[in-house]
Amino acid sequence: MTLPSFHWWRTVVVLIPAITVYTIVFGTLSLFSSFVDRSGRFAHRCARGWSRMILVTTGVQVEVRGLEQLTPGATYVFVSNHQSIYDIPVVFWALPFQLRIIAKQSLGSIPFFGWHLRHTGHLLVDRSHSDTAAILKRWRELIGDGLSLIIFPEGTRSVDGRVGRFKAGSFLLAMEARLPIVPVSITGTRLVMRKGFLTVRPGHVMLTVHAPVSTAEGSEHSDMPAAITLAEQVRSVVEARVVAEDRNIGTWPSN
Repeated sequence: MTLPSFHWWRTVVVLIPAITVYTIVFGTLSLFSSFVDRSGRFAHRCARGWSRMILVTTGVQVEVRGLEQLTPGATYVFVSNHQSIYDIPVVFWALPFQLRIIAKQSLGSIPFFGWHLRHTGHLLVDRSHSDTAAILKRWRELIGDGLSLIIFPEGTRSVDGRVGRFKAGSFLLAMEARLPIVPVSITGTRLVMRKGFLTVRPGHVMLTVHAPVSTAEGSEHSDMPAAITLAEQVRSVVEARVVAEDRNIGTWPSN
């Protein structure tokens, strides 16, 4: 019989209890702040604090490249590959923008974390019955408040680190809203916590911000074929960096 590894015990005994406490504390602060700060800006600070505590406690170092290509305070749609649940604290800590996540509606039922999402301006979508008009209306409200969006268009985490197909729906909305899209490549998080595994390990994560892709042509060309083409264009940018970085980070340990 193979005994669980040191990192499994560390995850169960140390990390899960610690992250639970962080989630309760920062989630409670963000919920109370939503009664007096409807913009969700203070709640976003709570999300960044929560993210930072998780990364420090786990032993995850995040290296960020490419931020100089962005304009501070501007509104963007950040589009990232998705390797691990650690991608969420990584992007919230690494990107110095007021971020609102677009995610599946079921996340809203998670205690504290989901409550934070529901009450602080994030966009939770029922993928089986999505209301495009309502989603676009909400997008425009966020834009008016100077907020940026983060999307994981693969729809699920990658098991092996390969970048999956990018769903075009979010790109169509970005085109209609005339928002610049910023491709983001994340590598290393799959070795911190692999999909389907409980074990969490320290690690080095690389987040690369690529040059924004303009959608200024707007609704004149906002049809699904154009969105599919844009999704593939952005995916190719993200994938190229992921493939290049993955050559240097190794493979998932056997125990």
